[in-house]
Amino acid sequence: MTPAEIETLRQLYTSCERIESEYPDTRREATAHVVRHLPKAAPGSGAVVYSQLTATNADALIDEQIARFEEFGCDFEWKHYDYDTPPDLKARLAARGFEIDELETILALPLTAAPAALLAPVTHDVRRILDPAQLADIKHIKEEVWGEEREFVGEFLRRALLESPQRMSIYVAYADHAPVSCGWIHFAEQGPFASLWGGSTLAGYRKQGFYTALLAVRVQEAIARGKQYLTIDASPMSRPIVERFGFVKLAESTPCHWRVRTRQ
Repeated sequence: MTPAEIETLRQLYTSCERIESEYPDTRREATAHVVRHLPKAAPGSGAVVYSQLTATNADALIDEQIARFEEFGCDFEWKHYDYDTPPDLKARLAARGFEIDELETILALPLTAAPAALLAPVTHDVRRILDPAQLADIKHIKEEVWGEEREFVGEFLRRALLESPQRMSIYVAYADHAPVSCGWIHFAEQGPFASLWGGSTLAGYRKQGFYTALLAVRVQEAIARGKQYLTIDASPMSRPIVERFGFVKLAESTPCHWRVRTRQ
């Protein structure tokens, strides 16, 4: 893609995936300066997914978001993008007390340009999870990969299966009937985008095609469901993999976390 085409795609992503974003488990609130999502049920966490601030109003509006989420007693993530304003917004969030997480890269694949390797029949044992009881396989993978309990992931996926199965498809790859890799795909109700999440593979099964198989299954589903673009918030580990398949960089992003419960 040319730089101009990438910029056009970035603007479309901002409009559809940030400004107009909707999620089944949150309530969207839009003001003149931010778009935020509040959890519909407790316990839960929220997010600021878009902001347009200035050097003059940024600090006051940061405090306004903190106050809004503290009304609900919930933590929240301020998703910072490198093209957000003012240019020092992330530093202002850190100075206010937000925990700054690791940098991610936002990449996108125009599905009309998906390579043949992602369109071929998948030969690995990849299964779509439909029964919440099967989420134990994902719990096993996540805890092995991250070295800690990931109960919040299981609860999020359980609610997705029960309350909005049309919005999320969850997959696990198996080796000799043992779960070794997982990932899911979220389908925006409106707009041309689907997004990849949760990609994890046990250390002993990396570089054996499991990640690629899960990627191919989700690419093929997105095409079948009429989406035009696939996005991913890629870690440093997954970025070079997806770039080999034609994903292009739109931005760099940093999750910035406000922990309400630790401040009461």
